[in-house]
Amino acid sequence: MASLIHERIGNTAYPIVTVGGLPIAVTDRAGAALSMCRIAVARRGKGGAPHYVTSANGQVIAMCDRDRRVRELFLAANAVHADGMPLVFASKLLTSRPLPERVATTDLIHDVMAIAPRFGLRSFLLGGTEDVNAAAVANLRQLYPDVPEIAGRHGYFDDGEEASIVEAVNSFAPDILWVGLGVPKEQEFALRNLHRLCNVGVIKTSGGLFDFLSGRRPRAPKFLQKIGMEWMWRATLEPKRLGMRYLETNLSALRLLLTQTF
Repeated sequence: MASLIHERIGNTAYPIVTVGGLPIAVTDRAGAALSMCRIAVARRGKGGAPHYVTSANGQVIAMCDRDRRVRELFLAANAVHADGMPLVFASKLLTSRPLPERVATTDLIHDVMAIAPRFGLRSFLLGGTEDVNAAAVANLRQLYPDVPEIAGRHGYFDDGEEASIVEAVNSFAPDILWVGLGVPKEQEFALRNLHRLCNVGVIKTSGGLFDFLSGRRPRAPKFLQKIGMEWMWRATLEPKRLGMRYLETNLSALRLLLTQTF
């Protein structure tokens, strides 16, 4: 049975359902986008820690089950979105409050950008290579010319550079900071700097988002996305990097979705 957890920032409340052992926000894309924008606006000039939003898919569920440290990174989030159709399917089958749809960050960023001018929202993209990040920022600016400002910085930096990156982000003062460093690095970065990023409204972890925004990698066909097989598409594009990863995590994720969803 779903429980209702109220995270009241900007008059927002998230219904939560447990899927694969993780607390997942019961929301659709439009609701998630509007929530992030409202929270960001409510936090302007307030200082303190930003609202931290992350996402889970089958791989993440398997990782959290295997590594308690990784699980704690996700449990620390203000909201966890379902970035995977298997989570939606499991919720419809096994819970009394099913997830309405997949909230993939690759789609969510477009939902946010579409309404960003209404709120005057500024975004900062942190992650990817220098070329990928620049192309992602340029493509977003072209697609959404009415968005006030979009900036970015590549994600290849060492520990000694992190303080200056935090300073640069705070100086830009984005309403939303999109962090695409990969799991679990992006979650670690968000939590490690949560109280330093005092001029940020919302942090949204973003995985490989910038590769798609830049045009470096194509999305799977819509029908594969709808049936929860986008992972197979990605594995065919990058068999060496992703093939074994999915083979190792898919069975574990399936077990967890069937036994830890309620």
